[in-house]
Amino acid sequence: MPDFAARRTVMVDTQVRPSDVTKLPIIDAMLTIPRERFVPGPMAEAAYVGENLHLGGGRILLEPRTLAKMLDALDIKPTHLVLDIAPATGYSSAVIARMAEAVVAVEPDSALADDAEAALESVGASNVVLERGAAAAGAAEHGPYDAIIVEAGVEVVPDALVAQLKDGGHFVALFLDGHLGTVRLGVKSAGVIRWRDVFNAGAPVLDGFSAERAFAL
Repeated sequence: MPDFAARRTVMVDTQVRPSDVTKLPIIDAMLTIPRERFVPGPMAEAAYVGENLHLGGGRILLEPRTLAKMLDALDIKPTHLVLDIAPATGYSSAVIARMAEAVVAVEPDSALADDAEAALESVGASNVVLERGAAAAGAAEHGPYDAIIVEAGVEVVPDALVAQLKDGGHFVALFLDGHLGTVRLGVKSAGVIRWRDVFNAGAPVLDGFSAERAFAL
């Protein structure tokens, strides 16, 4: 039986801390949540590798470094309500649940949502509400949110999600421009999000988050 607890420590010490992620709530959550429970059984051995885990259908589990740095930029507080878009098997939601007051997770893939529901229950993440539905629509009925994170690549951020973020709230997403991926932090002010680049990363673009293509003859 693999020593997953030891692998969690190695993951944090070799992938998270060296990436300038020092916030104790992030470190504690990633040391505590058993990532191996959030990957399909045959992939458990790869749960702590430093790369995106491909789950099929263009969906991934973000590499630990990318998730940790996104959460670091998001600056989640214990009183925050966080919207986690497309968490796949739910690992990100479980991590955020240890940092925030509550998490609303929206997963569009029903099979992944089933896996997430089981995994979240197994780790006692009772402050996560899992919704099945279109990622681009969010979950307005539970908002507005103090923070929003998208667990995949985006080309554009739908207006529906911008509307669900509180004024002064933070939004973090991985923007793709061709093969170049840049995680950006957005802060909402007077109804508008202003973005700044944070670090480079990569992930497939999520359905509903692609830019419209201009038709040319």
